[in-house]
Order: sequence, then C-alpha cells, then structure tokens
Amino acid sequence: MLSHGGIVRLTVKRIYPWARTEQKKYSLFIMGNSCNHLRIPPGKGPNSVGCTDFMMDHTAQGSFFRLYYPCQELEGAEKTDWIPSMEYFHGLAIFMKMNRVFSERIFNSLYGSFKAPALLDAPFKCDEKCPVIVFSHGLGAFRTLYSAICSELASQGFIVASVEHRDQSASATFYFKTESEGEAENQAEGSASDREHLVKEWMYYEPLQHGVDEFKLRNNQVKQRADECILALEKLTEINSGIEVQNVLPTQFDWASLKNSMDLCKTAIIGHSFGGATVIETLCKEVKFKCGVALDTWMFPLDKQIFPQVKQPIFFINSETFQSGENLSIMQKLDSAVIPRKMITIKGAVHQSFPDFTFLTGSWIGKLMKLKGDIDPDVAIDLSNRATLAFLQRHLGLEKNFNQWDHLINGEDKDLIPGTNTTFLQSSI
Repeated sequence: MLSHGGIVRLTVKRIYPWARTEQKKYSLFIMGNSCNHLRIPPGKGPNSVGCTDFMMDHTAQGSFFRLYYPCQELEGAEKTDWIPSMEYFHGLAIFMKMNRVFSERIFNSLYGSFKAPALLDAPFKCDEKCPVIVFSHGLGAFRTLYSAICSELASQGFIVASVEHRDQSASATFYFKTESEGEAENQAEGSASDREHLVKEWMYYEPLQHGVDEFKLRNNQVKQRADECILALEKLTEINSGIEVQNVLPTQFDWASLKNSMDLCKTAIIGHSFGGATVIETLCKEVKFKCGVALDTWMFPLDKQIFPQVKQPIFFINSETFQSGENLSIMQKLDSAVIPRKMITIKGAVHQSFPDFTFLTGSWIGKLMKLKGDIDPDVAIDLSNRATLAFLQRHLGLEKNFNQWDHLINGEDKDLIPGTNTTFLQSSI
C-alpha cells in the first residue's frame, strides 16, 4: 500500500489528534468522505469477474491468496466486501501508529461499506485458457486492496492470484492453529472435519524496531515474499492439473472447475511498491514467470547482486511524485541492451494512485492524505492497466487486441512521461 509508511502515516497522525479532541470536527471529517459516487471501478473487459479466497495448508507457511477470474454472472450474485474483517482495520491502525478503537471507528465509517467489483464465489467461465498473474501487495496492505487492478485483469481474461504476505509486512493477515499443540503435527491440509479443530490466529504488521538493520529486515522479507508468490503459482499449477485441493476457508467456489483452465506457459508477476521489489526478487528465483510489471517500486529491499540473474522483461510504471534519484539509480542497474526493460511515469499521480483507497476517499481528504494526485484516479489507473495489458501481450505472446495500447509502453500520451521526470536519471530504460 505504502512505500514504507511515511507519507500517509504522518498525514493521519496530523488528523488524529485534531479529530480525537473535537467530535464535531471528526464528524465533518467523516462527512467529507460520504460521497455517493465513490466506488472501485469495475473491470472494462468482456468478462464478468468473480473472486474467492484460497488457503491451502492452515499454517503460516501455507499459501493464501484472493483469486480473481472470469465468471458466469448469476442473477442475485453479490459483490464481495472490500475489507473482509475488522481485524484489517486493527492492522492498519498498528501500521499508522494510531489508537485501535479510534482508528477502527474512522476506517469503518470511511470504508466499511464498500464492495469490491467482483462477485463472491461466482462460477468460473471462460471460453479459452487463461494466462496467469500473481500479484504482490505493498507494505502495510493486504490481498484485497488492489481490486481495481486485479478485477480489470480478470475481466480481460486473466486468472489473478493476489497473495496476502505473511512476512509481517501486511497490516494484517491470518492463519490457523490447532486447538492443542499436540495435534499440530497430525493435522492434514484442511479437510472439512479438520476445520472444526482450527483456531484463527492473526498476524499483524511488525513496526521497525530501534536499532534493527532495516535493509537486513526488508531483504529477508522480500525473499519470503518471493517464495510466497512462487508457492501461489505452484498451487495454481496443481489446481490446473486437476489435483483435488482442500481449501481451509469455507468458500462455495468449485475449484475443480479450474482444471485445464490456465495457460501456465503465459505467467507474469505484478506488484506495487514493496510488491514491485517482490516482482524483481521473484523473477530472479523463478523463470516460470515470463515477465514482470513493477508499479512505483521501492527498490531499497533488494540485494543488487541479484540483478544480473534477472533475465525476464520488466516494465516499471511510476508515479510522478514518489520516485527519488537514489531509487531510480537502482532501477537503472537493471537496464539491459538485450532484455526489454521499459519505464513510464504517470503525470500528476502519487504513490497511492495504484491501491483502491484513491477511489474511495473524497477529494479534499484524498489530497490531504496524499491518496489522490492531480490526475483523475480513473484516468491514472486506466493508463497503468492498459500499458500493463499491452506489455503482457507483447511478452506473453497473447492473441488479444491489447497492442492497441502499445504507444503507452513508450509513454506516448499527454498524461505520461517516457522514462522518468527526474533529471537525475536519463538512461535507456
């Protein structure tokens, strides 16, 4: 969600004492966001979009992701809640260093009623094999916060697994423990009967402690994140092959319907911020991912020694305000004369132009909290999504019409800059 928490956290901390001490102003703060037109934009492709949650192996080492996919739209089908549980608001409070009770009240008032643009557990339906995307969220985020991007990809015929990371970089996530420690080693991977003996265990964001080497911490986290993305692809491969899976979570989705539904020769990874760093780490570790799209990447967690090992094409899509010369100079080290590496910058965009919060926050609050930039959020996400689709067609060999947006890969649009707006870096990326 965030680069490393600073921008939004500082802004919210300014709002927090102001709202806490004056109830009337707090009410105005909430009213300032109660706009009826606020919504997460739906996918613009030809397919309806469904979603479901998957947790294979109940432990913290298991795979956990939200799956977005083309679906059959049934009468009366309901869109899923955007925030799955109040515990995620608790996690956001920890991430932003806010009081839990007060912050949950704010977050629930602002965002608790919103729906994601996807139908919960809707039946899978697609007339052709789907290319596969694994998505990695940013620091302080979780699996549901990029539903505008994931739903758009699913509407265009992709199957998308949005991983919820368990490296304590998510604001919150969960797994399950058995009722007694003695049973732990004997539990299988989550049959219906097993679920009766499992207890939900929440894992929250771990703030950086004084004296801790931040690079070492973040580098260890990005390595775990990459492993979790690779594990998600392995689970999708099993599902595609028809291996019967037991989902720990009690969803209504028919996982057997995904047998032979995926084109696993056409797989890519996408991520935002810390997730962008995860894209690069994952590409280094797993060649089954054919290319990557890195959205406003935070390069700090990466060991630069891995860069020569990254052989796949990478597309950097940046906001105008976030990138520093130091961050961009690290990106430059990935430049290659033989491997396609492209970069564009969205004019007027901010770091938060990629997660869903930008669509669900009123104009003045959005600007104050740096959740909105000078560009319309819908325009910014459309540019990012269309450029992404064009890049994926080019490097996954898709037979689609996404090449109509090829010009965006080169920054050819009034709202785009080829490369970067930062004069420090003028490379051939």
